[in-house]
Parts: sequence; C-alpha cells; structure tokens
Amino acid sequence: MDTDRLPGCYRHPDRETGISGTRCERPICPECMINASVGFQCPECVRGGSGTGHGPAANAPRTIAGGVVAADPFLVTKILIGINVAVFLLVKAVPRLDFELVMLGWYGDQAGVSTGEYHRLLTSPFLHVQWWHIFSNMLGLWFIGGPLEQALGRARYLTVYLLSALGGSVAVYLLTEPIVATLGASGAVFGLLGATVVLFRRMRYEMRPLITMAVFMLVLTFMPGLNVSWQAHIGGLITGALVALGFLWPTKDMGARNRKFVQWGTCVAVFLLAAALIAIRTAELSALT
Repeated sequence: MDTDRLPGCYRHPDRETGISGTRCERPICPECMINASVGFQCPECVRGGSGTGHGPAANAPRTIAGGVVAADPFLVTKILIGINVAVFLLVKAVPRLDFELVMLGWYGDQAGVSTGEYHRLLTSPFLHVQWWHIFSNMLGLWFIGGPLEQALGRARYLTVYLLSALGGSVAVYLLTEPIVATLGASGAVFGLLGATVVLFRRMRYEMRPLITMAVFMLVLTFMPGLNVSWQAHIGGLITGALVALGFLWPTKDMGARNRKFVQWGTCVAVFLLAAALIAIRTAELSALT
C-alpha cells in the first residue's frame, strides 16, 4: 500500500489533490475549486454552507477555524485601524498623554507596569507618535490582518491580535531595561504574521512567498540603527503562532464543543502564562526599589 499518495477529491475520488476547502476541509481537485479571497471553497459550501446543528447560525458557512463567515470579512481590521488612528490623533491633541500610555516597566516611583499601571501592556500597542510609524504598521495590519480575519472569523482574529499585542508587551517587560519606553502595533502585526504562517501550513498553501516576507521583516527587526523593539516583534510572533495553533489544529471531527474547548482553552493558557511572567517580572523590579 502506498502511504504517500494524496487523498482523492471528494467529488472525483480518482483525482489526487493536496488542496482542501477552506470551510469544510474536504479534498478538492482543480475542477471543483472555487476561488475565495483566502484559499478555495468547494461547490457545496458556496451553494449553502456546511455547518451542522439547528437554526440560522448553526447552518451558516464557517471558516476553517469554526467562526461564522461574515458579510464584511475585514470589519475588525478596519475597526482596529480606526482605533489606532484615533489614538494617534488624540495624543497629538493632548500633551503628555503618550507618557501615560507608553510601555514602561519602571520610571522611578511615578509610573510603569511594576508600579501597578498594567494598562500600559495593552495601551502601548495602540500608540504611535510619528506618522511614518503608524502608516507602516497600519499598512501591515491591512495586508496581513485582513485575509487572516476572513480565514479565522471575527472573534478568533481579534483574540489573536489582542493576545499578540499582550505577548509583545510582556516580552518587552521581561527583556528590556525598565526605563526604556516602547510603543507601536508592530508586536501585534508580527503576531498576525505568525498566525498566517500557521494558517498556510494548515491549508498546505505555497509557503515560500510568506517565509520570504517573514525573513525580510525579521532582518529589518534586527538591523542596527532602526530603533526597532525586537523583543516586541519576537514576543508577538511567538504568541500569534501559539494562539493560531490552538485555533487551527483542532478539526471539526472533534465535535463543536470539544473543538471550542481546545481553542479557547489555549487562549486562556496563553493569557495565564503572560500573567505569570508579568507577576515574576514585577516582583523582580519591586525588589530593586
């Protein structure tokens, strides 16, 4: 028996294929492939969805991660860009607001995460003070985040973004001198990149263009003179990949309840790990003051 053979198309079993439908994950041959913005769909999913259960929500078309396919698949990405731009304009209008939002581990006894200002861990990823900084990050968010949102669904995509932002800030808190100020959405964007790598691997897409882009972004991260926080980038990248693994590894064969338990359980585990690392670093800095 040849164990290296690819599965046959679900409609044409004699035709081997390495492509599966984005929603249903059934193997489909070129004749059955229907182009979608992310991957391909099978004819049955296009005609009416492939959900199971009762009621409109249960029967709605689903993403590969189990989220409902939205009418506007880029809505959360647009909202995130809007929030980043709004914070950018607000900081320009309110003097020193940036100091209240920026990521700082410790600044005397007045400010910093170690003094109880934990909001900085999630406000700093929405903070930019130069136009070129917010422009480059929002460009990355649109081109990387938009397709990922469509592939995962809104709730799962937003979770990847926020946990990646948190993971980037935690890495900064752990690995950067506490008085160094860090800001920007790049940690979250790198998290979306890590999640996209997992998605491409899961869907068996061509990896070389994505890997080339990831390597290029990492080279820029460590290039001297660019004043880039490699800690935020690596922390976000790892966090995004871990959360995406939790969302994409479980398949619908597990059953809806077990699948959601694994998916959201992974998110809780990542959050608790971040909280534990924050507590350890806070205790370390507190002992020095």
